[in-house]
Amino acid sequence: MTVKSLDRDELRELLVKCWMTHDGMWFYQCKQEYGIDAANRLNRAAIKSLAPVEVHRVAKALGIKGKEIETFDGLKAVIDGMFQTIKGDFMDFTFEYPEENVLRWEMDRCFALEGMKMIGASEQYECGVLYRVFCWFDELGLKYRVEPPVEGCLMRDTGSCTGIVRFEF
Repeated sequence: MTVKSLDRDELRELLVKCWMTHDGMWFYQCKQEYGIDAANRLNRAAIKSLAPVEVHRVAKALGIKGKEIETFDGLKAVIDGMFQTIKGDFMDFTFEYPEENVLRWEMDRCFALEGMKMIGASEQYECGVLYRVFCWFDELGLKYRVEPPVEGCLMRDTGSCTGIVRFEF
């Protein structure tokens, strides 16, 4: 078997798993070297600096222009494209648009929290998964409100990672 024998979905899944493993190992090394507070801070800084590149690359690849993102339908196209690009099958979450200008997410099992448990950092971990998505919205200059507010880790702190984002267009 060669890489060429993998279909597109298999190759994407492999690349997403490798990227997320790199991300987790990077976080672990930061935690080991500098402590959990610095690891959380550096993780968020890395995510925030990635967002402009990531969201604009995907929007460009999809042929979505800035003005189109200024509508909820345009935003949905970007969100759908982002998740089709970066979401692996092992990432057990869903998202939907239950009403105009509302995104709802639900995560049954958090791959990031499971990884944090493996490295002994789950009690102090600050969610990077949702922060990444919110950084996309910030980069796009969107006005939005998250319910409930995400502080720390919803899954760890409440037993459920479910919420909505209300956009103002």
